[in-house]
Amino acid sequence: MTPATPAAPGLRRMSDPTHLNGGRARPRHRKFYAAPVRILVIGAGGREHAIVLALSRDPSVTALACAPGNAGTAALAESYGVDVAKPAEVAELARKWAADLVVFGPETPLVAGAADAVRAAGIACFGPSKAAARIEGSKAFAKDVMLAAGVPTAHSEIVDNPAKLDAALHRFGPTWVVKDDGLAGGKGVLVSSDFDAARAHALTLLDDGHPVLLESFLDGPEASLFCFVDGTTVVPLLPAQDFKRVGDGDHGPNTGGMGAYAPLPWAPDDLVETVVRTVVQPTVDELAERGTPFSGLLYAGLALTSTGPQVIEFNCRFGDPETQAVLSLLRTPLASVFDAVARGELAGLPPLEWEPGCAVTVVIAAEGYPGRPRVDDVINGGDGRGVLHSGTRRREDGAVLSAGGRVLSVVATGDDLESAREEAYRRVAGVHLPGSHHRTDIALRAARGEVAVPTA
Repeated sequence: MTPATPAAPGLRRMSDPTHLNGGRARPRHRKFYAAPVRILVIGAGGREHAIVLALSRDPSVTALACAPGNAGTAALAESYGVDVAKPAEVAELARKWAADLVVFGPETPLVAGAADAVRAAGIACFGPSKAAARIEGSKAFAKDVMLAAGVPTAHSEIVDNPAKLDAALHRFGPTWVVKDDGLAGGKGVLVSSDFDAARAHALTLLDDGHPVLLESFLDGPEASLFCFVDGTTVVPLLPAQDFKRVGDGDHGPNTGGMGAYAPLPWAPDDLVETVVRTVVQPTVDELAERGTPFSGLLYAGLALTSTGPQVIEFNCRFGDPETQAVLSLLRTPLASVFDAVARGELAGLPPLEWEPGCAVTVVIAAEGYPGRPRVDDVINGGDGRGVLHSGTRRREDGAVLSAGGRVLSVVATGDDLESAREEAYRRVAGVHLPGSHHRTDIALRAARGEVAVPTA
């Protein structure tokens, strides 16, 4: 690719000579902070493989580990077994391995307080505290923060008693949005125009002891915006769009994500600036005001409605599979960004630099997913170009086996979405996993120019 980084349609590249900080411009700073040399990445999915791959290409990183990792990360980094839900275990591994920096991929350890345990051990960390991670861990908490900060979001109501459910449901609809108030791996949401289906899903959650969040339905296409945050400063990445439904045409149940693409050629030119100014910076400021500053990656899941961007949800970490697409276009050394966030010195980092063009990620899932997946099948072609591992493990004889629902993410870049799609699906065809399935329409409507933000 050439050194130039022209703006794609509908996107202001962050390699422009300013950062975004709540709508306030900052001058360029040429200095890169020295990256830590020993980095431990926590997690086991395609998102972590993408992070490890980016870090492995940085000459300033002299040692790299991933725990627990997968068959793909094991080819690039040392692997260690760890229970990511146990903060003390994560911190002890970081101490024994003498990590300079710990980078968290998934939400589970962050919501459990693993970042606090790592910092208490005197080790730098990329990831929010347990208190700040509640922005994802509790949808009710997130709604309270947004209300206080004046962040645009759907009207909502928490229901914690089945006796109150029917009356609450009648205050919403005719399209019902029913969510698990806690962590659900992207699969605790039902959007349906069927009252009985919405009621059944809510009752299932309540019967399991989970409070239910009801929300008004938001029109318009969805988008994801990742932002680096060091407690005060916000630096956005490229916007992306993921595909939650298991089947083509957005049919079937929700999953953790079946594909993604970046950037968004159909989005308004000022989308990133608007979201930082009206959504992310006010949320970051409100968390700081509450004494729970957010440091790490704040992910805003958005509906681009006829009245402007509105928040669907916040996540306290990189999203999967959007990360695979977004990081494939990032030219700035990732370690330097992680280091700046951990030090609270993000404001001094040079503007992020991006490769031109687009990226597309297609997820290959095991038979049975998003239900109980079939596992332990041999994967052929898993070492191909652009193939990132998620649910995989390596057998003693060296064969790579499936070990989860979303098994692989196949990533490709191109001058535009059409060429990136073509290359991604060419690579998908080179992977063979018995019984597997994938969507064939990732980024298709966007490539055809069929996606648009509704007008008021």
